[in-house]
Amino acid sequence: MKRWWVALPDTDAAAPVALRLAREAPERLAHASGRPWLLGSWPEGEAAVAEAGPVRAAVLGRSPLTSRALRHRAGRLRHVREAESAVAGVPGSYHLLASAHGSVWARGSASAVRRVFTAVLDGVQVASGDAATLARLTGADPEPAMVAAHLLDPPPCWAALSERTMWRGVRSVRPDEALLWHRDDRGLGPGRTVRWWRPPRPELPLRTAASALRTALRESVATCTSGGGTVSADLSGGLDATSLCFLASRGEAELVTVRREGAAPRDGDAVCAARAAQHLPAATHVVTGERETPDWFADLAGVRLPTEEPAAWVRELTQLGDTLLRARDHGSRLHLCGAGGDALFTPAPAHLTDLLSAHPVYALARLARHRTDWRTSRLRTAHGLWCALRQDPARALRLAADRLTAPAAAPPEALLGWQAPPRMPPWATAEAVEAARALLYELADEQAEPLAPRRSVHTALHRVRHGGNAARQMNAALEGPECAFPFADDAVVTAALSADPREAAAPGPRTPLLTTAMRGLVPPGVLRRTAKGSCEADLHRALHRRSGGIHSLLDGSRLAAAGLVDRERLDQALHAHASAASQTPPTSLMPTLGCEIWLRSLPGAEPGAHAPPGPPLPESLRGTP
Repeated sequence: MKRWWVALPDTDAAAPVALRLAREAPERLAHASGRPWLLGSWPEGEAAVAEAGPVRAAVLGRSPLTSRALRHRAGRLRHVREAESAVAGVPGSYHLLASAHGSVWARGSASAVRRVFTAVLDGVQVASGDAATLARLTGADPEPAMVAAHLLDPPPCWAALSERTMWRGVRSVRPDEALLWHRDDRGLGPGRTVRWWRPPRPELPLRTAASALRTALRESVATCTSGGGTVSADLSGGLDATSLCFLASRGEAELVTVRREGAAPRDGDAVCAARAAQHLPAATHVVTGERETPDWFADLAGVRLPTEEPAAWVRELTQLGDTLLRARDHGSRLHLCGAGGDALFTPAPAHLTDLLSAHPVYALARLARHRTDWRTSRLRTAHGLWCALRQDPARALRLAADRLTAPAAAPPEALLGWQAPPRMPPWATAEAVEAARALLYELADEQAEPLAPRRSVHTALHRVRHGGNAARQMNAALEGPECAFPFADDAVVTAALSADPREAAAPGPRTPLLTTAMRGLVPPGVLRRTAKGSCEADLHRALHRRSGGIHSLLDGSRLAAAGLVDRERLDQALHAHASAASQTPPTSLMPTLGCEIWLRSLPGAEPGAHAPPGPPLPESLRGTP
């Protein structure tokens, strides 16, 4: 079922909005005043709802809370600003909404898997967990400048850096902030945001952080398996996904693992996955060969993706859908995805910039080791470090805006600062470049502070929220069981980011933090893996085999019609990538393909084509095919 909700302030002015929504909302909750508060649609098992005197509280998502337990916790609240105390220590991934004494609190998750958006509907500010829902209700048009900016690679994480969405008039609340509608003696004030989550200081010894991570992961996976039934999980061979499989095998539910053998069936991932499966005899293991599952980029020409923004993960779209349908065929009610671990367990080289003043010997020694891997000179490394030390996030964005058409940044420049500098692809038009540049300048002017004081944590949160945003889009678009992303649960993120990067990035096991946390839960032979598999062979083979389908997707390109890409240059790039002869990374194609599919998925983009309900495509993006 499609999950959605809209929250209303405790005011008579919201009554017409509630009446409009009531026709589509099987679930309806009221403020203590009796006025409508929360309307939407959600599964009964994914909601804990409580009334305690003047307090109303709702936890929507995956958590162990029952309505009875939430009522006990909510009864202690004196004001909605104390709402976080009602879920203190509660694992999972969920929205928290509360109403008390005329004030309202709404927040998602710090990882951006759950978000809060706002818009003005019939003169009243309302909130929702989905931007597309508000766009449909308000009739908002897409913002052309944001479409241009979504061509950038590596993509800025808009969930982390901006209140902007793809829709005019629809704004987002930062993942670490809550929306507050506050009522006092003067009445109901305008909505404002309040910080509810702050990143940890990355200073804990490895063993201490690993112990916290172990607890957080066990509790997170337990929220997935509790209640029994059947759950499924990726068994790709990577330690992240494999750890979730072993944790899930200890839970109440039956376990089905799903894995696909790629172009190199004897690579490290396949070998490790097979070894792990031998240690999970009670699980059902579904293994599909390369010929049995769709390629990357398969069937893109016919894809319509009802997401609230372009999805850069479109290359895996058909594969992901196939995995979920296979899981559903084996009875799975929830699928555990291992994505998100890289951002948490592999400290970015930027931590060396952070540590240079306090631990210069360590930082310089590790830089020397990285310099060998990067195949760069001492002078270039020193210059990259000097540039990183001089920049704050706002300055880094301005410099990136100035160099959008420069070659892709390489180490050390790309890795020692606050974030990798984004670039526009060579097929972007001058108009698209200027639109993206102007947006980055505006974004730089809005940057009051980094996501965290340390560059390494800022970078990690940037990646976590980018992944969390993608996770939310996947659940909105794909058929099959809901996907859970335990590595994006807030308690897991907090535990992982608390580790001292000097130990978390120490030579030896590829992910010392996760390896230490999983000792005794994952067999030693599985934990000993030190290398990570490569998907490069799969990528180039898929581009070569599916180039015809990609060209079909771009026939009558909406991006070209809107003046954002040069079709001839894009065709040349596709040919070069398919033959592995391109000078730009293949990943630079993904945002472009995501934007094209997103534009084609908007109602009105193609007469007669199936598309989700929503606002029509504006003339500025319609063009002439």
